[in-house]
Amino acid sequence: MADAKKPRKSAKTSNRAKPAKKAAPVKRKPRAKAKATVKANQKSSLLKRIWVLAKFPLLKFFAALVFVFACYLGYLDYTVRKQFEGKRWSIPARVYASPVELYAGVRMNTQALLVLLKKLHYRSDSKLSSPATYAIKSGVIGLKTREFVFWDKTQQEQHIRIEFSKTEIRSIKDMQTGKELSIVRLDPVQIGSFYPAQKEDRILVQLDEVPASLVQGLLATEDRDFYQHIGISFKGIARAMWVNLRQGRMAQGGSTITQQLVKNFYLTPERSLKRKINEALMALILEARFSKDDILEAYLNEVYLGQDGAHAIHGFGLASEFYFSMPLNKLPLEKVAGLIALVRGPTYYDLRRHPERALKRRNLVLEEMFAQGDIDAEQLKQAEQTSLNIVPFAHRPANRYPAFIELVKGQLRQQYDDVDLTSEGLSIFTTLDTKVQDALEVSIKQQLTKIERRKRSQNLETAAVVTRKESGEIVALAGGRDSQGVGFNRALNAIRPIGSLIKPIVYLTALEYPDKYTLMTPVSDRKIKVKAEKGKTWQPSNYDHKEHGDVAFNTALVHSYNLATVRIGMDIGVGRIAKTLRDSGVSRPVNLFPSMLLGALPLSPFEVTQMYQTLAGDGFAMPLRSINAVLAMDGSVLQRYPYALRQTLDPAATYLTNWTLQKVMREGTGRSVYQTLPKSMSMAGKTGTSNSLKDSWFAGYTGDYLAVFWVGRDDNKPAGVTGASGALRLWTALMKQVATQSVLLSMPDSVTRVWIDPVTGLKANELCADVVAYPFVRGSEPSENAPCVGTPVNKIKTWFNDL
Repeated sequence: MADAKKPRKSAKTSNRAKPAKKAAPVKRKPRAKAKATVKANQKSSLLKRIWVLAKFPLLKFFAALVFVFACYLGYLDYTVRKQFEGKRWSIPARVYASPVELYAGVRMNTQALLVLLKKLHYRSDSKLSSPATYAIKSGVIGLKTREFVFWDKTQQEQHIRIEFSKTEIRSIKDMQTGKELSIVRLDPVQIGSFYPAQKEDRILVQLDEVPASLVQGLLATEDRDFYQHIGISFKGIARAMWVNLRQGRMAQGGSTITQQLVKNFYLTPERSLKRKINEALMALILEARFSKDDILEAYLNEVYLGQDGAHAIHGFGLASEFYFSMPLNKLPLEKVAGLIALVRGPTYYDLRRHPERALKRRNLVLEEMFAQGDIDAEQLKQAEQTSLNIVPFAHRPANRYPAFIELVKGQLRQQYDDVDLTSEGLSIFTTLDTKVQDALEVSIKQQLTKIERRKRSQNLETAAVVTRKESGEIVALAGGRDSQGVGFNRALNAIRPIGSLIKPIVYLTALEYPDKYTLMTPVSDRKIKVKAEKGKTWQPSNYDHKEHGDVAFNTALVHSYNLATVRIGMDIGVGRIAKTLRDSGVSRPVNLFPSMLLGALPLSPFEVTQMYQTLAGDGFAMPLRSINAVLAMDGSVLQRYPYALRQTLDPAATYLTNWTLQKVMREGTGRSVYQTLPKSMSMAGKTGTSNSLKDSWFAGYTGDYLAVFWVGRDDNKPAGVTGASGALRLWTALMKQVATQSVLLSMPDSVTRVWIDPVTGLKANELCADVVAYPFVRGSEPSENAPCVGTPVNKIKTWFNDL
């Protein structure tokens, strides 16, 4: 009952009273993750859409990059091949003086030969261990000459012994055979070069001609893997980095020889990433296109090894001559290593300026060679103990004698253009004699200083041309008083009135008419008035402002009488005299004015020399020559300039004129020369002076040399000197140093000598007092005897002589 009374709970009440059991959670994606997934899907879809849109443009872009790179590689390949396959270097032309020939009897003492050897860059060596060396002992010179390629033959290396007397060579012997040598030709002095624009110089060498030690040492120190790498050596770069890290400095470079060649041969010294990339690419191309030996040979000729003034020394061939005065193939090991030492830094390891530093580097090169097995311990020890023996620095100027070099270049330009002259490695053999040229410069310097002690003679300039009388070869030339001046070349370009230098031409023309003029024909030296141009009257006068009456034809020339000369010239005709001028070699147009008869004719010293060269050559025109031959770089002859002559002046008239010019030197305006030169030496010449003493001239010759001098001022003001007191003094000073031979005239068959009484001008004999033997064209000599011939004493003496 009790249980029945209890109230029953409804289901609803029961459920509320008893907590319900929790349901298992539903597996759903978090909202953030879902969003990320959505975004990822959207991004993927976007990238796909972008790729679809950009795929072809990108492919085109990369294709364009590849194309551009390929084109650039093609350009680099073209650049590499074009320069490497073609002419790799511009080689300057070398200009040489005339070679000196030594023989018994030649005028040369010990000191003169030593001066010449110094110019040739020979070095003293008691053992004569290599070419271009000499040794002197007790006045005897031992000499080992260089091999040299001339235009006519190759002069082989010679080992000779030269003995001297006081003033000349007594004997020359071959030291190997003991035989007497008749003649030895030394290699010529280099007097200049025609350089390309970049002022680089080199002597090209071939790989098979260089010492093996050079290649071994170069590879041991610069590129050990040269024959293994492809132009870039990763092994070499790693090794260099390791060495530099260990030593804490840049002790070793990673560039291969190929890269160094590319840098020097194709690129600028600029330090940039672009240049480094180009260097690597071009090195790869160079290695792919050319052999290792070609690359190494090019490097041997290209590498920079020093500086000679403004001119860079490139290649081991020239460096060997520059530092050791020896050909590369003759260098011993220690010297080869010295050159290799320069590769790392020609300035830092300069063999002359920093000998201790260079020696240390040289020894390091030797040690590297030993480490590589290129030399043994004995060679290493001997080489390290041997000094480098660098020859003293001797600057080799581009133009040692600039005025003469200008003449040579001008004549060469008639056959060669400037590019050939400065880039083809020509060898130009000239006619210059350095002994005469040096004597000329000394004479000018000394004599002009003395002349300028006069108050009226200041700021003087000069010009001179000196030739060999027999050949017309120009052996010396001065363009001014400054021998190194490169400005106005007065010898070639100073056009000045020649004064009385024209008179021999006037008298020679008259002597071509022997029925009218002989050396003894009386000529009036009295005042004369001549109709000049534009209706004017010209009235000349003598230098001394005097008249000398009737004088002998030869006397008028000996004493340079103006009035007599004008009378002769006007009688013969100015036109005929102008023709004789042309026949003597003067090509300049001539104004046919009467004043020309006294030298109102402007010519250059060079043109005057050509005129007098024809006179001195017995009437044979000999073009003045400054060049003997031109050789190509391989030694082949491109051109020779042979001795050429042709008869242009009447031989008899020329002989009579030259005979009178000898008398000018003995008795006339040139007689002061014998105060200095020996009276036994016969010479011929003529002074010249222009109006107001503005120009002083002298042209004359001995048996061996002809020289023309001009002295004056550039501003054309009076110089204050005559031909005798100015130019003749310079001529005399030069001939005192160089002339050794007398003038020996060759008398033509058409000329005969006749004894003449100088008082009456009539025919005499050797028994008459004070008679002179005068030359005459046959048939023009006097037929009437002088009074002295008919005297009883003369007749008796003549009878005994005939008996």
